[in-house]
Amino acid sequence: MTFDIRDIEGNRIRALEADTLCGAFQATVAERAGQVAHRLADGSIEFTFGEFAERVRGVATGLHSLGVRSGDTVGLMMLNRPEFGVADVGAMHAGATTFSVYNTLSPEQINYLFRNAGNRVVITERLFLPRILTARTPELEHIVLVDGEAEGTTALQDLVQRHSRGFHFEDTWRAVQPGDVVTLIYTSGTTGPPKAVQLTHASVMFEARSVASAIPVRLGGRTISYLPSAHVGDRALTHYAGSLCYGNVVTSLPDYKQIGAALGSVRPTSFGAVPRVWEKIKGALEGAGLGSPAQLPEPVKAAVRARIGLDQADWCISSAAPASPDVLRYFSDLGVTLNEGWGMSELSCFATLNPPRDVRLGTVGRALPGVELKLLDDGELLVRAPLVMKGYRGDPERTAEALDADGWLHTGDVATIDGDGYVTIVDRKKEIIINSAGKNMSPANIEYRLRGSSPLIAYAVCVGDRRPYNVALLALDPEAIARWASERGLSPQLGEISRNEDLRATLSAAVETANAGLSRVEQIKRFAVVGTDWQPGGDELTPTSKLKRKPIQEKYRAEIEALYG
Repeated sequence: MTFDIRDIEGNRIRALEADTLCGAFQATVAERAGQVAHRLADGSIEFTFGEFAERVRGVATGLHSLGVRSGDTVGLMMLNRPEFGVADVGAMHAGATTFSVYNTLSPEQINYLFRNAGNRVVITERLFLPRILTARTPELEHIVLVDGEAEGTTALQDLVQRHSRGFHFEDTWRAVQPGDVVTLIYTSGTTGPPKAVQLTHASVMFEARSVASAIPVRLGGRTISYLPSAHVGDRALTHYAGSLCYGNVVTSLPDYKQIGAALGSVRPTSFGAVPRVWEKIKGALEGAGLGSPAQLPEPVKAAVRARIGLDQADWCISSAAPASPDVLRYFSDLGVTLNEGWGMSELSCFATLNPPRDVRLGTVGRALPGVELKLLDDGELLVRAPLVMKGYRGDPERTAEALDADGWLHTGDVATIDGDGYVTIVDRKKEIIINSAGKNMSPANIEYRLRGSSPLIAYAVCVGDRRPYNVALLALDPEAIARWASERGLSPQLGEISRNEDLRATLSAAVETANAGLSRVEQIKRFAVVGTDWQPGGDELTPTSKLKRKPIQEKYRAEIEALYG
């Protein structure tokens, strides 16, 4: 099949004509050997696509010398750093399947992944070596370190110097087939043990083509890798599509909290973030006095966009959870349209996106080219397309639950589709609240209104299933609270300030503002302020910052019962 997909300037994206990611990478290298491929945000590491290709050859050869063969698995556990791409693409060219480990996982959780994957090799860094050693399975034979040496490990710089008798690099990567599994994406595990989503070369290539057909891709553009590389967004869009197919310069950011500074220095041509990131940027601008950008003249808006580093972005995406209407309007008024999309690991990332010239705020857009959608009677959204996963590794039962005989993926998301094909996600099917009077409600809808009502609220959890009314737990934003406390001469310590009466009055007003946009039955009647900082990978949040609803309700059972007392 021949594809003729063009970038924003009309240039043909030849890498998208390949049928595997290996072929796409080689096509990009042929065109961009002298262009920077990967760099660290501080500039301490930087290499071109030509150098990238040589390192990939070295990793593939070295892995073959360790016994890695087609279909074998290789684990990766690193911060966001250029070596991740080298290790990932090198293993890919050896015919292997890689998987990335969330950096916040415990040894017990890592052991679960290793047992599921059955990997004999893991590539990591010294920071994570103690956990890797504790989690080690009998199958794990080789630990490769990207940043030095340690007893019982192999240094990456030594691995790439190895020779492997009988190994032919060109023949090996050309033997990779479109249906081969390129990566395992382990789900966050909000409702049980993580599932290993199997994505093939064909599924991620289809994703890259569909995205490039739907939004303005720029060959040789600039993007930032700051989400965990175990997340499908970073893996499928930043690395597979962005780097290998579109030839982007990828700037890696080991500390995601530095994203504000990185935006200003990188000036990405494309940028995606979860709603929490957009809320924090909005909060920082409001803290600097920019309360309503709608009334600003265009030159001032342009200066603000340059200040936050989004003046050269062809598009900005918000995904993973609903964004507050206030946040969407704020950035729209600033001249930064947040293009909401929807997808999941099982779909190689996005299945819907808003068309750039016809964005409808509050929706997640229309189906990408080649993607079929339909709704069941209960509103569950089903998807059928080549970007659908191959299944869950080693789990035929849950695979059969997700994929039906006709190839439809049952997503678990409840949605509506309007007459123009625009999709609105209502909530997760299993998370819908049904109160004691039998009323169905979306907690996500209530929660994003709460978050949008005040920059002081980092996370909100609505509770009300089988209850007479809804209550909420409010987790504070440490940065916003620090500013609020400083203005009043108070301590910013969360445990102490969470009991402050003035703060409670401020949050009460915010809750009332949120309630004004909700139906009577949806409104929050009482709330409790949480005096701890919720971090990704902690008790309350998954590594991708999704709420762990059941653990939260168990941990804060006393606070919740008091709200109903």
